[in-house]
Amino acid sequence: MRAWVLLFAVLWYLTGVGRQRYSERTKKGFIYGKPGHLVKIYVKLHRNSPILVCMDFKRAEKETVDPTYLWIGPNEKQLTGNYRINITETGKLMVKDFLEPLSGLYTCTLSYKTVRAETQEEKMVKQRYDFMIFVNPFAPGWRGACKDSIDCEDITNHNILQARDRIEEFFRSQAYIFYHDFNKTLPAMHFVDHSFQVIRLDSCRPGFGKNEGLHSNCASCCVVCSPGTFSPDVDVTCQTCISVHIYGAKSCP
Repeated sequence: MRAWVLLFAVLWYLTGVGRQRYSERTKKGFIYGKPGHLVKIYVKLHRNSPILVCMDFKRAEKETVDPTYLWIGPNEKQLTGNYRINITETGKLMVKDFLEPLSGLYTCTLSYKTVRAETQEEKMVKQRYDFMIFVNPFAPGWRGACKDSIDCEDITNHNILQARDRIEEFFRSQAYIFYHDFNKTLPAMHFVDHSFQVIRLDSCRPGFGKNEGLHSNCASCCVVCSPGTFSPDVDVTCQTCISVHIYGAKSCP
């Protein structure tokens, strides 16, 4: 999360945390697995996850005989469809209204048959796909400011940048009028050259931090602290705590 400081007033600027870099993706926005590789996904807090497909892209382009799908969640238990977890008959998974505790490893095992053309011999094949889902937060105080708006973060981004641009334009116009129209009286509030600055500040809400090593494909994102770490304040670092076993911890027991 980045913040803009405008004339000593801090205005929070939320970066586009919706930006994702996936290893496999179709035009429909589905996220495919990649055999032998962990696919990392970053989801906005209180938003739906992308659709995860229990299959790799190459396998999806081929005929798959009698496929079955088994999804295992972060608690290492089999996932079944409910009000928050949506699993289709074709092995696609989506998590609704994503929260910190839902972060973690989602594993799917695809089982299907192959048939040898010469002998018609059938063979059962299994392939595992691993997806690691992390959550990104809104800025501090977003509940009171946003209320029930589902687009609060994007709206806030737009409004803050628009305010910054208007303040800059106001002082530019005032300076131009003052220097080009000598009959104007100097207003009580006027622009002093080189006094306007825009400074970026970094911070994350409690329970979140930045880790370029762990999240190299989302290095500027505030990501939920993993088990074994916590963040009690707005610092950008998740501190080590071996007694923490949950995502998004704000204290060390």
